[in-house]
Amino acid sequence: MERERQIYRVTLAGSVGNALLVAFKFVAGLAGHSAAMVADAVHSLSDFITDIVVLVFVGISARPQDRSHDYGHGKFETLASLFISLALVAAAIGIILSGGMKLAAWIGGEELASPGHIALWAALLSILLKELMFQYTARKGRELDSPALKANAWHHRSDALSSVGSALGIGGAVLLGGRWTVLDPLASVVVGAMLVKVAWEIMRPSLGELTDESLPEKTEEDILSVLRSFPEVSEPHNLRTRHIGNRIAIEAHIRMDGSITLAQAHDVTSRIERALKERFGPQTIVTLHMEPVREGDRTSSS
Repeated sequence: MERERQIYRVTLAGSVGNALLVAFKFVAGLAGHSAAMVADAVHSLSDFITDIVVLVFVGISARPQDRSHDYGHGKFETLASLFISLALVAAAIGIILSGGMKLAAWIGGEELASPGHIALWAALLSILLKELMFQYTARKGRELDSPALKANAWHHRSDALSSVGSALGIGGAVLLGGRWTVLDPLASVVVGAMLVKVAWEIMRPSLGELTDESLPEKTEEDILSVLRSFPEVSEPHNLRTRHIGNRIAIEAHIRMDGSITLAQAHDVTSRIERALKERFGPQTIVTLHMEPVREGDRTSSS
């Protein structure tokens, strides 16, 4: 439960920061007549919403296994990561459409309002705060091995990148004069495109886990190396792996001398299980199927 409490604390700290930024950005965007800053405010609002999603789903994922979930509830945290990425896509599409309509109006001859200095200061403050929030959340996500925290960290980073684009567009429009006011909505479109890429980077591993994608080849080679390190074991095969939240599941077939007792075979598999859990984490799920190697098998294979 300590892991879940730490995730809650990190997420709550981020949600407080996001709530303050949402209010400030909306005020600055409206008062400063900046489409880019209003789009940035919408992005921060999506951050706040995803904080709530993390708080809800991490609580569910912490529940122990029960009759309806034999492997626990770890995938609920992965589901939260997927929701975060979908929310980021929705925010990006909204930003692109809003900026696109402003650009179309400018091309049609409409004069765009020049953004005020308050919008520029809001963008610069957002860059600083969101980058600090990213660094803190990403570090805790690595320490706690939390996919939801890692995804949420990148949501903070994407908001910082959004504010960088907003700052460039707003700053250009403010400093270069009226004919350059188009830089403000243009910045919002560029930022929206960047967010789509970030959303995919978050979404891809979540989709892989929810569809039971195998672990990376390097990890599977490490697993086979552990199995082969036991002299009693030969020909590990039929290896199957997957992620379940912040832990992994390993299934494999191994061959052992068919003349040993069941107690001896059990002792070997217990030692293998301990070795795998020491290597990949104490919550690793290990399932081993034992196959006997008889004297005739060894003779025919020699």
